[in-house]
Amino acid sequence: MSLRFRCAMLAGKLTACLILLIDKEIGTRLPGVVALKVDPQLLRHIKGVTRENTVFVTGTNGKSTTTNLIAHALLSAGRRVVCNFEGANLESGVVSTLLKQTGWDGRLKGDILLLETDERFLPIISEKLPPGHLLVTNIQKDQVQRNGEPDLILKKIASVINKDVTLYLNNDEPNSGGLAQLAGKVVRYGVAPHSRSFNKNDDFFAVTQPCPICGSPIRFTTYNIDNIGPFHCSACDYASAPRPDFLAEEVDLESCRFTVNGEPYGFTYFTPYFLYCYIGAVAVARGFGLTAEEISSSFLSFQLPGGRLEDVRAGGHTIRYLRMKQENPETVQSAIDVIAADHSEKILLLGLDELVDFHPHYTNTFYTYDCDFSGLIDSDVSHYICFSGTVAYDAALRLMYAGVPREKITILPTNDDATIVAELNKHECANVYLITWLHKYEHLAEYAKKHAEA
Repeated sequence: MSLRFRCAMLAGKLTACLILLIDKEIGTRLPGVVALKVDPQLLRHIKGVTRENTVFVTGTNGKSTTTNLIAHALLSAGRRVVCNFEGANLESGVVSTLLKQTGWDGRLKGDILLLETDERFLPIISEKLPPGHLLVTNIQKDQVQRNGEPDLILKKIASVINKDVTLYLNNDEPNSGGLAQLAGKVVRYGVAPHSRSFNKNDDFFAVTQPCPICGSPIRFTTYNIDNIGPFHCSACDYASAPRPDFLAEEVDLESCRFTVNGEPYGFTYFTPYFLYCYIGAVAVARGFGLTAEEISSSFLSFQLPGGRLEDVRAGGHTIRYLRMKQENPETVQSAIDVIAADHSEKILLLGLDELVDFHPHYTNTFYTYDCDFSGLIDSDVSHYICFSGTVAYDAALRLMYAGVPREKITILPTNDDATIVAELNKHECANVYLITWLHKYEHLAEYAKKHAEA
């Protein structure tokens, strides 16, 4: 063990200890940042890590949930797993995780290393810590300021795949299918059409994507979630496999059950979006020797870290917030599906806004045009309130294109919390759902709390 590596371990671990004394909520990346300053090659020197016991989970959507499901299944079965549960998926976050889970001798305190990895940083991490198993959730339009087109992400992921890699591939996602030819072994997983699957044949805004092989339009037989489902190319032979290795069938979202190869699995998060997280976890867990019974039992006790649905009181209203990345059609659709599943009377607060990543910040609501609002409209929304300092009118326009009557929409071209709550108080319905980005929710929740105390 080199002196530089020892110093890096010491610096990182001490930083982690200091953070715990100051504020344990801020320590997901900083220990790794400090350690990498001392030894940029630290990941290469961790002991007890092999290709066979290293699993990476990447893609534009579903990384955190899928990673945590796999970890929970393995841990429940008695496996020793090292995992970045906090979702710190850049190189510094991965290093921070390993600093916590390695001894002073640099040896991993586990038999399996399971890491959520940011799709843009995957090549950087894999160069120093090559995975033997890689699960790709999907490659979709996401955070366009950072990621650009999905093709750019596809190339980054492709660069780390070789014949030593077992690739777990979403069978129903066209963009990532071309990666199969690069891997030594491919395990495909997918979801059979179910009661919440839909078509876009008559939707003016229905768009598709180009075939990764020939560039012709992809045609979906049906959509299980937006832009994901059984598909085929309109020109060449490229298509989803008729029967992937692991297929969630007999999906019952009411009783929270599905079967895989005839074996039953229960689950607790009932939106279609999560089905792909569950079946991806099944594929990896079975690959590591777990039984269907062990996996199903773990699913029933699984809880998302930090939750995805939070409540805050504002006057006589209960605002239910759906945690999500705003600039991603699949997660917006998931939020819409959760709201649509509640058929009681409700109000929707829609707070799309300027996306603050790095300068120049940008305003764009294109991702909402990939979403299906029909289920939401049919679920007894009594009123819609669109607020934003930049795109309130754009959001209202998208609702009107979807068929929402103009008289049911209030437009607030502001992010002022007092104005939003004042408008909400004009309506008697106490059941309120909020779609916005996390930063705005935190400000609104803080205002509502202070207002209630006053």
